[in-house]
Amino acid sequence: MDIDQQIQRLIDKAPPDGTGVLIQQVIGPVLRAFAAQVQHLEYYVMQSLTQEWVLTTLSNRAQPQQQKKVIYAFATLKDARQFQETPDPSLIAVCLPVTHILFQLLAMEPVDSVVFMDVPKDLSQGKEVKRQDLQNLVTSQMEQVKPAPGKGSRSIPPDLA
Repeated sequence: MDIDQQIQRLIDKAPPDGTGVLIQQVIGPVLRAFAAQVQHLEYYVMQSLTQEWVLTTLSNRAQPQQQKKVIYAFATLKDARQFQETPDPSLIAVCLPVTHILFQLLAMEPVDSVVFMDVPKDLSQGKEVKRQDLQNLVTSQMEQVKPAPGKGSRSIPPDLA
């Protein structure tokens, strides 16, 4: 499924409260821009049997009190499984479209970023997408989509986002 199909799927699954319009006009272009920065259309995310994504807390070596919570997204199933030092049978790797991972990141308050491990067999480096950067671009996109005052009705409900 290509990026446009992934975004259309998000629109199709949106509740009938105007969220689909918001995804189409505001969030979709942002997801497309961030998805273009990574190499794959789908990634594997580790999750519990209750479908909660696995969070990893990282600490700054120089300043251990400085921490951030990340989710790792892997290019291959093998990489997702090998990332764990000790395999945990209560965790499974789930394949998800990249735009769906980014869309979930917007709503995951405790998560600071997703690290996309783009190169198979290389778990030493990844492409970090920060939730704050994603949210900032959504806010900026929202400002661009707003009609000028007095220019007709809004297509995006004002209480969304």
